[in-house]
Amino acid sequence: MLDRTESRPTAAAVERALRRAASGRALDVDEAAALLTARGPALDELLRVAGDIRDAGLREAGRPGVVTFSKKVFIPLTRLCRDRCHYCTFATVPHRLPAAFLDRDEVLAIAREGAAQGCKEALFTLGDRPEERWPAAREWLDARGYDSTLDYLRACAVAVLEETGLLPHLNPGVLSWSELQRLKPVAPSMGMMLETTATRLWSTPGGPHFGSPDKEPAVRLRVLDDAGRVGVPFTTGILIGIGETLAERVDALFAIRRAQRGYGHLQEVIVQNFRAKPDTAMRGMPDAELHDLAATVAVARVLLGPKARIQAPPNLIAGEYDLLLRAGIDDWGGVSPVTPDHVNPERPWPRLDELARHTEKAGFTLRERLTIYPEYVRAGDPWLDPRVLPHVTALADPATGLAVEAARPVGRPWQEPEEVFGGRTDLHATIDTTGRTGDRRGDYDSVYGDWSEVAAQVDASRVSARPSGPATAAAAAGSTVGAGDRDLRTGLRLAADDPAALLEPRHTDAALALFAADGPALDQLCRIADDVRRDAVGDDVTYVVNRNINFSNVCYVGCRFCAFAQRERDADAYRLSVDQVADRAEEAWAASATEVCLQGGIDPKLPVTGYADLIRAIKARVPGMHVHAFSPMEIATAAAKAGVSVREWLTALREAGLDTIPGTAAEILDDEVRWVLTKGKLPAAAWVEVVGTAHELGIRSSSTMMYGHVDHPGQWLAHFRVLAGVQDRTGGFTEFVALPFVHTNAPIYLAGIARPGPTWRENRVVHAMARLLLHGRIDNIQCSWVKLGDAGTVAMLGGGCNDLGGTLMEETISRMAGSDNGSARTEEQLRAIAAAAGRPARRRTTAYGDARP
Repeated sequence: MLDRTESRPTAAAVERALRRAASGRALDVDEAAALLTARGPALDELLRVAGDIRDAGLREAGRPGVVTFSKKVFIPLTRLCRDRCHYCTFATVPHRLPAAFLDRDEVLAIAREGAAQGCKEALFTLGDRPEERWPAAREWLDARGYDSTLDYLRACAVAVLEETGLLPHLNPGVLSWSELQRLKPVAPSMGMMLETTATRLWSTPGGPHFGSPDKEPAVRLRVLDDAGRVGVPFTTGILIGIGETLAERVDALFAIRRAQRGYGHLQEVIVQNFRAKPDTAMRGMPDAELHDLAATVAVARVLLGPKARIQAPPNLIAGEYDLLLRAGIDDWGGVSPVTPDHVNPERPWPRLDELARHTEKAGFTLRERLTIYPEYVRAGDPWLDPRVLPHVTALADPATGLAVEAARPVGRPWQEPEEVFGGRTDLHATIDTTGRTGDRRGDYDSVYGDWSEVAAQVDASRVSARPSGPATAAAAAGSTVGAGDRDLRTGLRLAADDPAALLEPRHTDAALALFAADGPALDQLCRIADDVRRDAVGDDVTYVVNRNINFSNVCYVGCRFCAFAQRERDADAYRLSVDQVADRAEEAWAASATEVCLQGGIDPKLPVTGYADLIRAIKARVPGMHVHAFSPMEIATAAAKAGVSVREWLTALREAGLDTIPGTAAEILDDEVRWVLTKGKLPAAAWVEVVGTAHELGIRSSSTMMYGHVDHPGQWLAHFRVLAGVQDRTGGFTEFVALPFVHTNAPIYLAGIARPGPTWRENRVVHAMARLLLHGRIDNIQCSWVKLGDAGTVAMLGGGCNDLGGTLMEETISRMAGSDNGSARTEEQLRAIAAAAGRPARRRTTAYGDARP
């Protein structure tokens, strides 16, 4: 049912919108909302336009006239839920169930029956986090050794893969980035209905979602984005007729389109009509009428375009198959010959022969697909985890990506793929001679999302980030124009007298005025920072003799600033074996190194044991070598892949011999800019969790900030506050490293969105402010000779820095991005840099003790 209080568009407005849609012009919210009211001849024309768009998309996909479905079983893992949706009969209470969850044997019995009848999908549907509301759910999980519903779901999905070969599709509701990472290895696809973006339907007493924490639209929109960041083929959709206005319905479709443009992961969009159910709070509401459903499907097709796969559930349409096909659907969703629709049990699925007959009558051919749509099957990486890939390929036609209808699922081991080493393993050396093969990776046009959508996010971020106040606004924009002299004077005074106080919120304007400092004020700021440095750590310029070992550059995360990551088949891609890494560590020890720093791409084929194996091999070969290894991103994704907590994972690495971790992958610890910059990297909160957990386990880390891209000083200040908060809790940071953005080959720069790295003024101010803002918390401020060059490094040593980092021996990440400062320095060269700054040099350990001679 629509909100009847809103005004209805005029017939003229509908006609104008129809003309624009028919000519292929973009529609705004008002025009799309007008089309939802089309009836009679206007609706017929709208359906024709939508059908033409659908048909063009199917031709482009290589399957003209094909409408798909998935043959599935429905596994209601638990009908308990912490939410209270007012239209739902699926969720119930414990005393109405024989048990809080289906047990493993019951799950497998359903899956086996489906496999015997040729089903290929196991649809897991369940309530959101029931253990947080119902003691019976918590007790059931505890009795069987599961920490959460999601842990049990993961275990059941693995069991279905191994024992039946059916492909799990998981619908557990709201998931975090980390939880999506954890479930991706056990399922080719997942889903969650957006339903609506109308917050009032969630926040207003009596609304259909009131009292349901997981139905807050902002939360569900975040799930859509996080699924894209993780690279999960994802199903979503809208539920119409629950009290939303026309504009609110359209807004939900626009939100889905934004997510798809940003990440390309929404494999299907469901347009579902509300059907009232007895024994619910909304039992008296009228059903959404079918012409309203058809108009909404057609508008969804017009807005989402020819590549979208759009579905309407066939058991909810009262036999109006032809109407929905005319409206532009190209999929009927999952249909089961075995199990009922447990969400709509009163409305049985049509028989498959009946569905085929109605589809053919409308001029289409019905074909079976898998739970993962053909486009994602054929693409493979980054959408399919290697551990589920064999299960998918066993059932998929390699030419089309559709299901092989005659194929019968067979249980297969859920295991790591065979390790494959090789590629351009000399890149660490040849990057300084022959260089990289090209300025971008082979999937540049797809892996980073829609660049126009990324640019729009940057523009929105810049507008929303403008604080009030003369100094604050100017600094947030990266300008000195309009910076208040009073705030600048206050900032300089605090810098000299109580520098750490600049982090306090009451001194925000003063801190941002310092970030905007230039000319004599900047010179004064750098002198103050250097005085603070001298008082904190003396005049010694420290360095470590170390070797970087980047053990793989295969990565599909799609960080938009990264020029290091490659696809497996790219010319510059490589993987080092465990023995090759140990060889390099032994060479480093022979060359007087005390540390190796290990980092690599998020390589989907690196086994979960691979990280600990690398550490053990180095310690076996060179027992005295300090292993400084694995970024928080590597740790978070590896733990998720292994199905254990970050604490468990880090504990295992520590037992293997891990000494410290690099605090890289931080970039800017502000998710607004972070998601523009990195696309799929771990959220700021997850970075803090990993680093904080490491510190609690006695594993210290560095801290970093990469700046000069799509960021602004307000975000720099917030970043320093996050680091200070972690250090106050744990005391585990050994140093702070400022990392200027190297732009030359960075995808986000090549797309015309990022700045060409920081200015010289910004380099000076960031290093000086790091010294001041972190005073009393982090003593060591490091400048990167790789990114700044020798002359730039000398200048930073005069503005608050006391550390040069390491000799490195090899450096591939910055060099692939276009840094032209080489990839190694000898001890003599580092001492010469210190001497040029008029300071003595001292060799150190990773933790800043005195190193062996």
